[in-house]
Amino acid sequence: MSVPVSVPVRVLAHAKAVLPDRVIDDALVVIEHGLITHVGPVRPGSVPAEAVDLRGALLLPGIVDTHSDGLETELRPRPGAEFEVGFGVSSFEGRVRAAGVTTVFHGVAFESHNRKGRTVDRARSLDAAIRERAASGHALVDHRVLYRLDARDPDGLTALDSCLSGTPTPPPLVSFEDHTPGQGQYRDSAMYRRWLEGTEGLSTEEAQRRVETLVAERDTRIGHREIALGRLAELAALGRARLLAHDPVTAGEIDVALANGVSVAEFPTTQEAARAARERGLRVVAGAPNVLRGGSHSGNVAAADLVAAGLVDGLSSDYLPSAPLAAALLLADRGVLPLPRAVALVTSGPAAVAGLSDRGELVAGQRGDLAVVTVDRGWPTVRMTVTAGDQALLAGVGNR
Repeated sequence: MSVPVSVPVRVLAHAKAVLPDRVIDDALVVIEHGLITHVGPVRPGSVPAEAVDLRGALLLPGIVDTHSDGLETELRPRPGAEFEVGFGVSSFEGRVRAAGVTTVFHGVAFESHNRKGRTVDRARSLDAAIRERAASGHALVDHRVLYRLDARDPDGLTALDSCLSGTPTPPPLVSFEDHTPGQGQYRDSAMYRRWLEGTEGLSTEEAQRRVETLVAERDTRIGHREIALGRLAELAALGRARLLAHDPVTAGEIDVALANGVSVAEFPTTQEAARAARERGLRVVAGAPNVLRGGSHSGNVAAADLVAAGLVDGLSSDYLPSAPLAAALLLADRGVLPLPRAVALVTSGPAAVAGLSDRGELVAGQRGDLAVVTVDRGWPTVRMTVTAGDQALLAGVGNR
């Protein structure tokens, strides 16, 4: 039996709405056919009977997450426990939506990394499943892909090239990465050794041998770095990719990235790299978990220090979907940034990083992606998440 469902208009009232430049303490927001059509203070007699009373809860734009690796954990929550890719994508979207995330870029690693189960075939499978979910009409969030390329993996480059067909608008995000110990995130190889000791239970001697073996093996393919970066530069020039330099350390690395069409510095490991990126017009993404923990787990620069210095455009979840919202509110609570600017780090800032101009702000004409949030003892709880696609989704359910 067909049950008609019609939800062309949604009205949210009595919210503490966070706009790009101010906060409205008692706000009325109207969404029509997936777009915000009104944002303003409540006026006498302006609240219709069907409005949802938010009772002073925070109303934010939906969070845009440009780097999420959480799908990997969803698919393999423990060693040997592997789930089907399609199930993992649909399951994980519930987690991100519950965190107020309405646009998520899933990190898909085009590399062969046995320890994390990363293979080129797996990357192709993930890419296909994410695209399928995004196009299904049933997704609870806007699914997108962050293509992560191992700089020293020829097979990864070949597979990635085949996935980046056409010239979509905006171009997909592609991150150029080299996780060889001794550079980038693990420029202090001792940190990588200690990481192996902690995650795999190796002795110091065993972990050191593992590091030396890994470096020696990857050094046989160091020449492929230039080939890979050159090809990505070509793709960027053709409008087929928006490039991110992953874990830059020095201003010199930023200069090389800029010369090859890179638009974003992702997770700079030093203030030198972040400042150089900002001075050269690149956008900068830092990790929200770094903010929450008060520093980097790899011994690199503290993201909160970069934010305080005005060097960050966006915060991403990295591996923890709930981190962006909590990090933004923590920065505001500690007075590092005013609330609108802190919220922008997880909404309009990441949207700009991704080249998405239709979301990230509570203003008329933007997508109706919203998060309703309360705060208890300093930590946020997402009470409701609204997306532009909800109305069409509900209509489809009602007509089955």
